[in-house]
Amino acid sequence: MDKIIYRPSIESDIPQLYDLMVQYIVDFYKQPQPIELELKKLIQHLIDTPSIGLQFVADKEGKLVVFSTLYFTFSTLQVKRSAILNDLFVLHSARGQKVGEHLFETCLLYIRENNFAYMTWETAKDNLVAQGLYDKMGAQRSEWVVYEMD
Repeated sequence: MDKIIYRPSIESDIPQLYDLMVQYIVDFYKQPQPIELELKKLIQHLIDTPSIGLQFVADKEGKLVVFSTLYFTFSTLQVKRSAILNDLFVLHSARGQKVGEHLFETCLLYIRENNFAYMTWETAKDNLVAQGLYDKMGAQRSEWVVYEMD
């Protein structure tokens, strides 16, 4: 059985993490191809500045099969740091192996061990697979209404 290690990303992950993120952005969300240098700069920035956010990966025998991105902010109401789970993407070939669940738990463990107020995230209304995962993990649907503007 293949061993999977769940951990924060490191500099040597950048090429594979870049490829995973392109699949997430272009193939999954049907967004335009990101500029390679800009996306790699973002990955490097998170590695170099963990106080603003972290990316976690699942490493299966040297191949990254899932990634997540946590960005850090603050909760004024609780006077503590909070985390935004901005991304959670599982490589198609690794789906059904619970790697998404385990990486989600890795993120949750991180915020609990570091005394964050909470972790929040959003997903597309039609992403029923993700919603099923989050419901299964015991997440509560927010009572807040999300707005956005371009």
